[in-house]
Amino acid sequence: MLLIALFTLLAAGIVKGAIGSGVPVLVIPVLTMLYDVKLAIAVLVAPNLFSNIVQIWQYRRHLLPTRFLITFSLAGALGIIVGTWGLVVLSPELLSLGVAGAIIIYLMIKLTNRQFTLSYATASRIVIPVGFLGGILQGAAGMSAPASITFLNAMRLERPVFIASISVFFVAITCVQIPALLSTGILTMQRSLFSIVALLIILLTMPLGSRLGKRLPHHWFDNLIMLLLAGISLKIITDALLT
Repeated sequence: MLLIALFTLLAAGIVKGAIGSGVPVLVIPVLTMLYDVKLAIAVLVAPNLFSNIVQIWQYRRHLLPTRFLITFSLAGALGIIVGTWGLVVLSPELLSLGVAGAIIIYLMIKLTNRQFTLSYATASRIVIPVGFLGGILQGAAGMSAPASITFLNAMRLERPVFIASISVFFVAITCVQIPALLSTGILTMQRSLFSIVALLIILLTMPLGSRLGKRLPHHWFDNLIMLLLAGISLKIITDALLT
């Protein structure tokens, strides 16, 4: 299981460097399958915070307008509080199914709306509910991708703008998630150490992913991730139904 977790983190670092996101989408389902949702979310705290700070700095000249990002981030931060409450009160089996459900929704959106384009004006009108939903998903299932990443992808942003903007959202919600997890006892000292190790592994392969992202088509990474997620979600659902 440790080897699978290690290879998943290495792959997540490559994907993160290439397309600016993808760490929770890859790591949360695998760690949920191997261990449980709470550990998976705690382990990704340091990677979510520091890897995205690095990318904000790298792409700081390509951010979306400040007002849009602040609104998006504050809505996500409120959602984190609600989602973390769900993480505490819901059963492990239900949380695992929640992760699988989030994956399925993400895949369905990706498959059915590949040509859909969201204008900036429309995105500005729905940014609060989308950010709030993304925060809830991040807090309860560890992955906001069905809301946050899909939302920004639909805006058809240039790669540097997408990376910079989604990184701001991730840093903001993680800054709220850390004290929330500490107050509930989910983020322990041992899990914090695991999180730091996970961060170092991801940072190790992000530069490779960044180089690949400039040379290879985005859809190569997209299709590979979707295929992997389909298999993982099926495994999580099967395990949950059989236990």
